[in-house]
Amino acid sequence: MVEITGSFSSFSIDDVDKARDFYVGTLGLTSEDIMGGLRLTLPGGAQVFAYPKPDHIPATHTVLNFVVPNVDTAVASLHELGIRTDLYPSSEQMPLDENGILRDPNGKAGNGIAWFKDPAGNVLSVVNEP
Repeated sequence: MVEITGSFSSFSIDDVDKARDFYVGTLGLTSEDIMGGLRLTLPGGAQVFAYPKPDHIPATHTVLNFVVPNVDTAVASLHELGIRTDLYPSSEQMPLDENGILRDPNGKAGNGIAWFKDPAGNVLSVVNEP
């Protein structure tokens, strides 16, 4: 058996400086430059590695979810920063509101999830606390 002492996730980016500006300057995370990329520390202490890749292709799935107390407030804050949350079209299977928020039909007000992109085009989300 392999002895595992920890874990982290990673995703590629196309520009380390733009990623640092976004994740640290815009979203308020902390980072450390390591191995040519960024080790991002998330709220709660988990870490993720954003590494530069010359032939980067943005992920088409959500690579990072940010838990927030109220998705409406979080989306309003993202909009104030010029970040769009209307990535996907609303459909019967995925009914989104005008801000791109998918609501939990059985949830309380402020529940839901909304997606946005980082400068490299990777999909991120803000999702209400469970």
